[in-house]
Amino acid sequence: MPFLTLFAIAVALAMDAFAVSLSTGVCLRQARNAQVLRMASAFGLFQALMPIAGWLLGQTFRVYIESFDHWVAFGLLALVGGKMIWEGVTGGEDDAACAPKDNTQGMRLLVLALATSIDALAVGLSFAVLNEPIWLASVVIGAVCFIITVMGVKLGCLAGRIAVVSRYAEVLGGAVLVFIGLRILFEHQALPFFS
Repeated sequence: MPFLTLFAIAVALAMDAFAVSLSTGVCLRQARNAQVLRMASAFGLFQALMPIAGWLLGQTFRVYIESFDHWVAFGLLALVGGKMIWEGVTGGEDDAACAPKDNTQGMRLLVLALATSIDALAVGLSFAVLNEPIWLASVVIGAVCFIITVMGVKLGCLAGRIAVVSRYAEVLGGAVLVFIGLRILFEHQALPFFS
């Protein structure tokens, strides 16, 4: 898989983490370096591990779906991307991140890290059905998520009313995933009107 495509996937997957970290920064107003590092590390780690888990799961049944694997990959990417677009358009859970407790520690951080990385599990599954390697991809996905989470918290702290940007970021990330899914169909000549 070309690095630019991999990078685009990583950025798209990090949009949930960006939305949560941005709204966390908005609520904190002033985040300590330890808070930023904890959130970015947890989000980046989960985002790196979930594609591996999805890939390993996909390896177990890839032989059964090779004839239509491109449709599975498209379906997963379209589902994840569509969900991100829907949440970005309808408002998602922006208010939940402004709870009085600190989102950068304890069980709240673990739950948020898991919730923002579920999409990466489906992408890992897509990599398996397409027979793409996962190790470099997981490192890139985790590193990009780490950086974007840091940026989200910092931007949120700088501008207390910038949370509306998180919706547009999520819509854009979802659209990128849907586009990549369509490109997979195009490359497999599964869309007769584009063949």
